Amino acid sequence: MIRPYILEETNWKHLKDAEVDLVILPWGATEAHNYHLPYGTDNFEGKAIAEESARIAWEAGAKVMVLPGIPFGVNTGQADIFLDINLNPSTQAAILKDILQVLHRQGVKKFMILNSHGGNNWKSIMRELGLQYPELFLCVTHWFKAMDKTEYFENKGDHADEMETSLVMHLRPELVLPKEEWGVGTEKRNKIKAFTEDWAWTERPWSKISEDTGVGNPKASSSEKGERFFKAVCEKMAKLMVELAKADVNELYE
Repeated sequence: MIRPYILEETNWKHLKDAEVDLVILPWGATEAHNYHLPYGTDNFEGKAIAEESARIAWEAGAKVMVLPGIPFGVNTGQADIFLDINLNPSTQAAILKDILQVLHRQGVKKFMILNSHGGNNWKSIMRELGLQYPELFLCVTHWFKAMDKTEYFENKGDHADEMETSLVMHLRPELVLPKEEWGVGTEKRNKIKAFTEDWAWTERPWSKISEDTGVGNPKASSSEKGERFFKAVCEKMAKLMVELAKADVNELYE
């Protein structure tokens, strides 16, 4: 069945007279995820969350449209990890500018990046492009920050951890290696305390901070946990999509 809110599935017959209130662009990455998860983990997660959230929003009356996702992200800290594909932030900005130029020319007023990779940092890019396209409302969402993960998972982490492993076990179980192949995701911490206190920053060189490229122990993962988390994230994201689609962006503050 054609889903009219998914651009790569829909058609000109539907779109020639259509109105779209919110355009959503999933943006992921292609990178190693511990030993056991696929390189496309961020893309599978972002695509599934974007599409399911849009379905819920569409059925609630929101005129949303999900664009085909961008499968490459910023992986500058993983240059020595085989086939981790990097897009520099300047490249991301150029791609995004071209997309926004099309949307602006065609009268779209609201745009969301559904970010699916922690290495993608959008604030500076969106600030600059916002000046160039002041008629476009721009925003970024990070689905992996939407929920309190301690309510769903036992172990902390931020890469191929219990949360991501559970999600992929739910979404694409055929791509997850058997549990005996999983690394433990131990992270080596910076010796300089300031960089672990979240007020000073330096990029993590991935091959130095993790032997298996994971950060967070995935051993307690399950598809059931992944399904529960997926549903909660999509419901919350869909609510935002509905609110944005219906909102008067000139009257957002009180």
